[in-house]
Amino acid sequence: MDESLYIEIERLRELQISELQVRYREVFGEECRSKHKQHLIRRIAWRLQALAYGDLSERAHQRALAIANDADLRTQVPAAWIYAERITSKVSGKDRRLPITGTILSRKHQGKTVTVKVLKDGFEYEGQRYHSLSAIARAATGTRWNGLLFFGLATRGKVRKHGSR
Repeated sequence: MDESLYIEIERLRELQISELQVRYREVFGEECRSKHKQHLIRRIAWRLQALAYGDLSERAHQRALAIANDADLRTQVPAAWIYAERITSKVSGKDRRLPITGTILSRKHQGKTVTVKVLKDGFEYEGQRYHSLSAIARAATGTRWNGLLFFGLATRGKVRKHGSR
């Protein structure tokens, strides 16, 4: 790469987003909607190199357009994929939020460390097997807990209004 072009590309990192947008307008001849600095730097650097060394050949450009035109673009996942995923997760019976077998979960609670081993068909805590993390959280704290929340595997969602979905 030509040293002057390399220096120009390196200087892009020092520019503010508003300055990058101006530079984008200069090299592309159109406004830029992006405010993502790294994206702007990459696009401008690519364009500067294309201007300096030449863009795609006309044949390659036409082929790229043909491929893009033939593409079966989807805006949503096919319903069959969603259905198949639901069936798979129901058949396996395992919550996707749970870590893999053998993982050790640990949490401090009131000065005591609660350590749990994830088993293929449950959990082990203090030498005993449990069916759920919630049962372990209850045994460790003496109060009802959502086991996933207790061990940090889930976050508390927004509370739904009564009657809404």
